[in-house]
Amino acid sequence: MKVTLSALDTHESSFLPLVVIELAQDVKEETKEWLKARIITKKKDGGAQLLFRPLLNKYEKETLENQNLYLVGASKIRLLLGAEAVGLVKECSDNTMRAFTYGTRHNFKDFDDDNDDFLSMAERQFIIKHELENLRARDEKMIPGYPQAKLYPGKSLLRRLLTSGIVVQVFPLHDNEALKKLEDTWYTRFTLKFQPIDRIRGYFGETIALYFGFLEYFTFALIPMAIIGLPYYLFAWEDYDKYVIFASFNLIWSTVILEVWKRGCASMTYRWGTLVMKRKFEEPRPGYHGVLGINPVTGREEPLYPSYKRQLRIYLVSLPFVCLCLYFSLFVMMIYFDMEAWALGLHEDSGSEWTSILLYVPSIIYAIVIEIMNRLYRYAAEFLTSWENHRLESAYQNHLILKVLVFNFLNCFASLFYIAFVLRDMKLLRQSLATLLITSQILNQIVESLLPYWLQKKHHVRVKKKVEALKADIDATLYEQVVLEKEMGTYLGTFDDYLELFLQFGYVSLFSCVYPLAAAFAVLNNLTEVNSDALKMCRVFKRPFSEPSASIGVWQLAFETMSVISVVTNCALIGMSPQVNALFSESKTDLILIVVAVECRQEEKGVTEDEMVGWHH
Repeated sequence: MKVTLSALDTHESSFLPLVVIELAQDVKEETKEWLKARIITKKKDGGAQLLFRPLLNKYEKETLENQNLYLVGASKIRLLLGAEAVGLVKECSDNTMRAFTYGTRHNFKDFDDDNDDFLSMAERQFIIKHELENLRARDEKMIPGYPQAKLYPGKSLLRRLLTSGIVVQVFPLHDNEALKKLEDTWYTRFTLKFQPIDRIRGYFGETIALYFGFLEYFTFALIPMAIIGLPYYLFAWEDYDKYVIFASFNLIWSTVILEVWKRGCASMTYRWGTLVMKRKFEEPRPGYHGVLGINPVTGREEPLYPSYKRQLRIYLVSLPFVCLCLYFSLFVMMIYFDMEAWALGLHEDSGSEWTSILLYVPSIIYAIVIEIMNRLYRYAAEFLTSWENHRLESAYQNHLILKVLVFNFLNCFASLFYIAFVLRDMKLLRQSLATLLITSQILNQIVESLLPYWLQKKHHVRVKKKVEALKADIDATLYEQVVLEKEMGTYLGTFDDYLELFLQFGYVSLFSCVYPLAAAFAVLNNLTEVNSDALKMCRVFKRPFSEPSASIGVWQLAFETMSVISVVTNCALIGMSPQVNALFSESKTDLILIVVAVECRQEEKGVTEDEMVGWHH
């Protein structure tokens, strides 16, 4: 018998809460009733046909705070029909991957009418989010109770409620039992083991799982560099010019590891079903604004903003601002070199142990300044990219990543390139690289994990005391969980995590031939990073909504670009080395031609492997 959405009950009094909606404290009753009606109304009448109830009943609201918290769920059949609507891909009984349909549900592996685990909690919450975001305005001209909050046919109601400040936030709830099991196999015991990537994917979704998969892969890929670098460092410590062999290994390593990752990533995402999942039509991002008109592609009424105005903003405002920031970064770099010269002069004059320690102070200060500048620039880049008014979230992210990567690359590596190719001081290059790498790793661990965890623990204690003091007869466990999680920080995505790995890859691949311990320090950092990032995801931030992903996206291109720069840099360092110059003492032209040929060969190899990957898939 065919099941239709109209046959589903949307008035279950007790259901498993999957998502929490928090409204502003002063929201009018008519707005609440309208929102509730739109969420529970049948799909054919323009609703989401989900389950909806307040966290607290009428009596509890008179006794407690947090009155505007609402729980959203869905029946099992509604979730399965939602899985078909979003195009989830699942494994069939014949081991093939196909888009799930409710009519053929019994053909899929592990499906049973009595089994509630066919869809993971992350998938169920993703379906709820999709349904909420697809609640569209019909005949309403405004949000009831808020005449200034205009609506037009087809507008996403949730996005309008968020931008109007009526809805404060929407977030998925943690499953405490499943979370505890995940933690036990992930990070609570500090042992060297593979991460439970499939479990991470089941709980947090593919985007988060791919990040942790890449972090694990990159850490293992660094181990050969660390193993070779350790004896190389110990036995050639004072000879700064004997780096040709290590630089040659760097050339191969930086190219090969990314090609191997692409294959592993494709295999993983095929198993998860996201590699063959159809891309959904991308809606305008929430912050996009313009004059209301008809989109010529979709035929829908939506804000329209002329492309030439966006281009003017990019080229006449954003680009000059980025160039100004780059100039300021170079200015700070020259101040750093003045400090280095001052410290070196002081040490040469006195030669004491105290002044030998002082030699590292300029690099440490510069490393801290770099981190501060990177974070300040990030805020400016986000503001500018938002002001450019990109229609799609993907376009917004691409422009933001480009701005941030260009500045971070120059800010972090300009001094190293200057030392290597202008000053040609390999001793100072080793010192600067070591200080920048280690200082940035320590600062990132403190700012990104330890500090948020400490603040979250303090808040947790306050919430527990408040709940224990309640005399009301409520579901204290659920109430405590929701109140605790709503105050947690919001995880803003994998941007900062990938950026940290991108810069680390740069430090290791560009100049580790003069400081072979760079890879070893990166491995040690990443072993703690796995645990601190896992702790951050499980205990510091709200649970993020699952987002299907088939790859690490634009970051693959970013790492490949860094790999190309690494090949050129290492070839140039090899060409500058005394050993190679001794072989071509009479003809510098031959040396230059050989260096260029090696670079071209490496790039040709990379392109060929790319084509093979594309042909294979």
